[in-house]
Amino acid sequence: MGVDSQYVELAAEVFRLLADPTRIRLVLALRGGELPVHRLAELVGKSPTTVSQHLAKLRWGRLVLTRQEGNKVFYRLADQHARTLVAEAVFQAEHALEPQTAHERAGVPLGATVEDGAGPAGAPGTAALGTQGPA
Repeated sequence: MGVDSQYVELAAEVFRLLADPTRIRLVLALRGGELPVHRLAELVGKSPTTVSQHLAKLRWGRLVLTRQEGNKVFYRLADQHARTLVAEAVFQAEHALEPQTAHERAGVPLGATVEDGAGPAGAPGTAALGTQGPA
């Protein structure tokens, strides 16, 4: 993948979609599996209407998928890429604020991914990030 990749513009759009704290929190909340809107609203501390609007944008960007059961709509991450991207962004934010980050204290090597057991889904000491432990 080079600087002239056809995906650069689309990648920039993904970053724009994720450039909102509520949407980042929604991705973090969905890393453990699908959840209905009302539960996501509780987890991120926003109204169901606000959460629905953010989820609609994430759905438009193909970052989340839905499943309907009766009158409830359940959301889940479309794949692990959004999860990994958000985890890396949180790691970067940690580096900006902490001399030694939680994932460094946990012994997670540089470049490890969430799938490797790193990051908000696996690193101890990330409770301040609003994470719940292994997904």
